[in-house]
Amino acid sequence: MRDIARRAWAVGAFALALGGCMIGPSFKSPPATVADAWPNGSDPAVDTARQEYRDWWRVFDDPVLDRLIELAYAQNLPLRMAGVRVLQSRAQLGLAIGELYPQQQQLVASYSVNRIPASLPYNIVNNTYQQAFLGAQAAWEIDLWGKVRRAIESADNAFLASVADYDDVLVTLTGDVASTYVQIRTLERRIAIARDNVAKQREALRIASNRFRGGVVSQRDVFQAENSLGETEAAIPALTIELDQSKNALALLLGMPPGEVDQLLGASSEIPVAPPRIAVGIPAELLRRRPDIRKAQLSAAAQCSQIGVAKADLLPALTLVGNVGTLSSDVTKANLGDLFSSKSLTYGVGPTLQWSILNYGQITNNVRVQDARFQELLIDYQNAVLSAQKEVANGMSVFLRSRDQVVYLQQSAQAAEGALTVAMNQYTQGIADFTTVLVAEQNLYQADDNLAVARGNVPLGLIAAYRALGGGWQIREGREIVPADIREEMEERTNWGTLATPDLLTPAAPPLPGPEDTGPTVRPPEW
Repeated sequence: MRDIARRAWAVGAFALALGGCMIGPSFKSPPATVADAWPNGSDPAVDTARQEYRDWWRVFDDPVLDRLIELAYAQNLPLRMAGVRVLQSRAQLGLAIGELYPQQQQLVASYSVNRIPASLPYNIVNNTYQQAFLGAQAAWEIDLWGKVRRAIESADNAFLASVADYDDVLVTLTGDVASTYVQIRTLERRIAIARDNVAKQREALRIASNRFRGGVVSQRDVFQAENSLGETEAAIPALTIELDQSKNALALLLGMPPGEVDQLLGASSEIPVAPPRIAVGIPAELLRRRPDIRKAQLSAAAQCSQIGVAKADLLPALTLVGNVGTLSSDVTKANLGDLFSSKSLTYGVGPTLQWSILNYGQITNNVRVQDARFQELLIDYQNAVLSAQKEVANGMSVFLRSRDQVVYLQQSAQAAEGALTVAMNQYTQGIADFTTVLVAEQNLYQADDNLAVARGNVPLGLIAAYRALGGGWQIREGREIVPADIREEMEERTNWGTLATPDLLTPAAPPLPGPEDTGPTVRPPEW
């Protein structure tokens, strides 16, 4: 048995030595078109020398917003689902690593009653014998061509892609919370403006009614005043619907039922004020900061390894098969009780070779499928890089142009305020008709409302730019991707071993885009 065992290990060592080769292409970062500078980079309000992306929302200096984002990070359910997907990918990586070792391992115990064919006629007592076996069997397909190691490489990159997906969900979450908060404050301001204009229009209606009762003007002035007042009053319920919907959306982001965010928001506040400058850095930094770009590249790297997995099926597979155990029967003078004695020891070991030559066409087409999928993901990565630059440029444009718009609308609102004052004085004195007052009222309300919208667009543009820059995911560094309560709940159902430990679930983002953080392809099994 020792000689056979030595031969088996020799065959295994030889196979492992051959296993140094890795069939299929090795991933290389694809080229991506990146601008040298931002379209509005020369604007004095744009700072390309630095970035503010980790806690970018703190530039608004709003404690309520800070608290909302912290709650969303702790309670948002889609973020928790993304964390569980990371744990799932980590377990799938452990599954791939296990394929590097004997794939079929089993303990076998059997008992059978067998017929002796040569004895005729058949007698159930004299023509049968009993047999028992107890032992172990194993089969190990040697990774000659790197098929298993390519699969581990693919699972490694898929795991890192799941981490990048978690980071991307976190970037989206912080951006959604901040933008929804700004929308709420903007709607509160627009409702306040509508109510202020309702008060002014009620005063105009009172004056028109008095002048009508005094016989100075016709009832048309009263009707016009009531019509204008009704339109402005009707805007308040419409704006309130938008406000309620925005609050409900914020509650969902915070993992709360509707109606519980009012206490967090507190009393109506002003629209958050954006800083005078936006810090964006240079476009090339997007490649290592945007998690969706990292995810796209890691997904392509994972698929690249699948080409090698498919190509390995074109080559022969060498498997070591062995079994060892004890076998006994009651044939002739033997006894079933010999099962546990040394003389019943039996073993067998040897290689088997399998080559799916007749399936060449199917295997080749599978390689083509994997290659086409890989090319698709390469193009998706290149598109993600372009889309990221577009989103940053759009956010910067909204931020910069809305600031300009605010300046013009402030002048417009001041002029509309003055025009209404003059029109009311002239109408009271009988110099102008009510149509002049009506037009002035409508112009003032529209100017004030447009100004509020523009003021809200300034921080919204800044939020869109910072979200497009890939800011916000960094707050998870040093924290657990899967919250402790969820991990404990899962561990009550299933033994997760070491896979659920924080150090395996909080890998740092790679310093450069790509699968540089993948582990070695040969590593011990994970239990």
